Amino acid sequence: MASKMLFRANEILESTHVPFWGKDAFQYFQSDILSEENPFPCILGVEGFKKDLLRFSFVTTPYNYQDIRHAASALREYIDTFKSIGRYTSFVLFFKPEHKERSMEEYETMFWDTLTFLHQIDQKKWPQDIPKDPKDALWEFCFHGEPIFVVCNTPAHSLRNSRKSRGFMITFQPRWVFEGMTGDSKIGKHVQKVVRDRLKTYDDVSAHPELGWYGQQENREWKQYFLHDDNNYTTGQCPFKLKRSEQHGRKKSLY
Repeated sequence: MASKMLFRANEILESTHVPFWGKDAFQYFQSDILSEENPFPCILGVEGFKKDLLRFSFVTTPYNYQDIRHAASALREYIDTFKSIGRYTSFVLFFKPEHKERSMEEYETMFWDTLTFLHQIDQKKWPQDIPKDPKDALWEFCFHGEPIFVVCNTPAHSLRNSRKSRGFMITFQPRWVFEGMTGDSKIGKHVQKVVRDRLKTYDDVSAHPELGWYGQQENREWKQYFLHDDNNYTTGQCPFKLKRSEQHGRKKSLY
């Protein structure tokens, strides 16, 4: 029997399929997102967790073939069902904490490698209505036919506490979650105000200047995926690599 890949919050601590390190990482995450003394900035994530709309999976490393295949399978299973879960749903992927210390730049490379690896083994084509160039304001990471907003958390973050985690962690939020939510909408203005207000006390650095709304001409989604502690740090060009079959119509896989 295949091992379970997707977990609800109330299944994790008792499951024999979740490793000890995974339970520890989840408890760290849970204490952050449910804190009343220091409210977590992402109110959609908090609401989603309280309503049992988040789903979780656990892998060891993004640089192991079997692990990335497991992550891809879990993400596909989630995408096949997310619209039946609820509006504020997300998929959280935990990686096993390492004994060695990594720099912020190393984690950033690990993050973009992970997205590229997932894309390389994606079984569906890139959606026709989503641009393939990250320089386009409408670009978004896509997997299994769905555009997805992605957030990375790491142990290397020390000032931007909203991006700090026990181990390397990636959260996938389907673009569907944000439908009807824009900088001009009532709900969008409310969410933005609450998030910005909470960031002022939660983080030890001001809100990142790249935070913006999808589709706005000056906004680039990929720049929000991995935020450094330093607001002045710039990555330059997007590190995500589109597979050749999407670029030139030839079937080519990283593996």
